[in-house]
Amino acid sequence: MAESDQPKTLLLVDDEQAHLESLRKIFEREGYHLLCASSGEQALELLRQNHVHLMLTDLVMPGMDGHELLRACRTLSPETEIVVMTAYGTVESAVEAMKQGAHDFVTKPLKRMMIVKVVQQALEKQKLLVENRALREELSLVRPADIIGQSEPLRRTLDLIRQAGPSSATVLLLGESGTGKELLARAVHRLSPRAEKAFVAVNCAALPETLLESELFGAERGAFTGADRRREGRFEAAHGGTLFLDEVGEMSPATQVKLLRVLQQGEFERLGSSEPIRVDLRVVAASNRDLAALVHEGRFREDLFYRLNVVQIRVPPLRDRPGDVPLLANFFLRRYGAKNARPIESITARALDALCRHTWPGNVRELENVIERAVVLSRDAVIDLDDLPEGLRGDAAGEPGAAVSGDRGVFLPVGTTLEQAEMALLRATLEATGQDKQLAARILGVATRTIYRKLGSERDGEDGPESGNP
Repeated sequence: MAESDQPKTLLLVDDEQAHLESLRKIFEREGYHLLCASSGEQALELLRQNHVHLMLTDLVMPGMDGHELLRACRTLSPETEIVVMTAYGTVESAVEAMKQGAHDFVTKPLKRMMIVKVVQQALEKQKLLVENRALREELSLVRPADIIGQSEPLRRTLDLIRQAGPSSATVLLLGESGTGKELLARAVHRLSPRAEKAFVAVNCAALPETLLESELFGAERGAFTGADRRREGRFEAAHGGTLFLDEVGEMSPATQVKLLRVLQQGEFERLGSSEPIRVDLRVVAASNRDLAALVHEGRFREDLFYRLNVVQIRVPPLRDRPGDVPLLANFFLRRYGAKNARPIESITARALDALCRHTWPGNVRELENVIERAVVLSRDAVIDLDDLPEGLRGDAAGEPGAAVSGDRGVFLPVGTTLEQAEMALLRATLEATGQDKQLAARILGVATRTIYRKLGSERDGEDGPESGNP
């Protein structure tokens, strides 16, 4: 049962036993889980031992009164909603309790409909607060639709993104090609105060030097052959927002100097102009090369490196996060199945196993291409090993038992049913044992007849001795 479906826990506190019993009967009929206390001290102990959604307490009690209990509850369990009960003559005291954090108050003698309504309203308010907080936490995870994975290396990377995003610091993303550096740069932008402004990306390796300069800084009419009009550059387009410089290590020395000036002074000139243009933007840079080594070799400016390297984040290659491969594979399966109008349902266990064994030199981009190819070329509703490129099929081969032991396990995507998981493990074990059902039964700890039954055979296992429990 989901937590939202479980009955809410109410703590009822009143030193008068008759009132306490009356409250218990009222809320018992409403289906709540009830805790009852006849003193503030007893209530405090119950708060320490239980998760209480709402506390309904009298204000006037011997020993620890309702005000003291309220303050203690606010410290011990700040998420617990509090409704106080008071007599007509002490309404001012109830108002003071609300200033201290109580949701509402009710006056004695209690009216059933009124007290039930107040408690329901308090719990509804609590639910909204919890949902809003959960939404904020979900947004803070920086896990947009294209950032898929749950591995520890990816979690560490996303933690750094969450910390750096809201700042104004320049971020340098280092990692191999195909690891998703632009996706992470967009995540930095979305977390920043500039999120409503433009995110502008430029690949420094894709353009020759002269075109890169005009692309970045813009150009006046006549600045070079073919410049028949004034052209705004990417720095101007990103004003107020974020400029993503991919493969920044490919910049020429001349362009590096101009970039350094923008980072230091916040201004530049268009090609063919001497008039400075001021911009306010954040730079996120990325490279698949070791910039520190390029600095040592004299091929990248040291002062520019330090300007870019304020917050350095290393993006893990896919081979360091093999547990994310099934999640990514199924994500791309859905994406390209929909894009190509191919109703591909799933990936077989042996195909998924081959994907998980592969080292992915091209990282996520290579995996994406492999799945798209398989979706397009598959003749069935399920992608099998034969649908993968020939170079990957060999990754499924291994010694007997390799598919079911050590770190070469059977990898299954989230959402796989228990029956599907069981059959996938059974098939993988049979494949690893050369279809030896008796050996597979010993490995799996079941009777041989169970293997036959699972495979839908009419045989009941009399061909071999039983091993393990059925």
